[in-house]
Amino acid sequence: MSADQTPAPASSGRRTLGVMLLLTVLSAVLVLTAAGRTWAEGRAGTLGVSVTGGRISEVPGGLALVGLAAAVAVFAVRGAGRLAVGALTLLAGIGVAVASAAGAGDTAALDAEASRKLALTGSAATEVAHSGWPWVALVGGVLLALAGLLTLRYGRRWPAMGSRYEAPTRKAPAKSETPGDLWKALDRGEDPTAV
Repeated sequence: MSADQTPAPASSGRRTLGVMLLLTVLSAVLVLTAAGRTWAEGRAGTLGVSVTGGRISEVPGGLALVGLAAAVAVFAVRGAGRLAVGALTLLAGIGVAVASAAGAGDTAALDAEASRKLALTGSAATEVAHSGWPWVALVGGVLLALAGLLTLRYGRRWPAMGSRYEAPTRKAPAKSETPGDLWKALDRGEDPTAV
C-alpha cells in the first residue's frame, strides 16, 4: 500500500471490532478466574480461614458476564442500541474495577468465615493476608471499560447481522383471495389471517 492510500473503513471497523471482542473475552477470563481464587486468608484461633473473591463480592463476576453478553449483543443492534451497549460495557468495566479495589482490603467476609468455623458470632480473623487476585480482577475491569469505550467510539462502523437473521415480514393476503388461495397460503406456512 502506498503512502497516499488509506485503509478502507470496513477493514478498520472490523479491526476495532476484533480488538473489542479480544478485550472483552480477556477481561472476562481475568475477572472470572480471579473471582474464584483466594483474595484473603488468616487464622481463626488455630484454624486457617480463607475466602475467594466471589465470597467477598459477587459484583466483579456478575459484571464480567454482563460484559460478555454485551459483546454478543453488539452484533444484534445498530445505531443508538449499539451506543447503549457500549455505555453498559463501560459501566460494567468501571463497576468491576471499583468492586475489585474495594474487595482488595476487605476483611468482613474473612471475619464471617472465622465466625462460622469457630461457631462464635463476632469472631474476627487474625494474621490476615491479602493476595494479588483482586488486582488481577481490577485489570480485567479496566480492559472491559476499554472495550466499552471502543464500542462507543467505533461501534457505528462495525458490521451488524444481515437481514437474513431478522424476523421475516409477511404480506397481508389480498382481500379478494379465494378460499383456495387461503389454503395455498397455509401450505406455504403463511398465516392468511394476519393483517
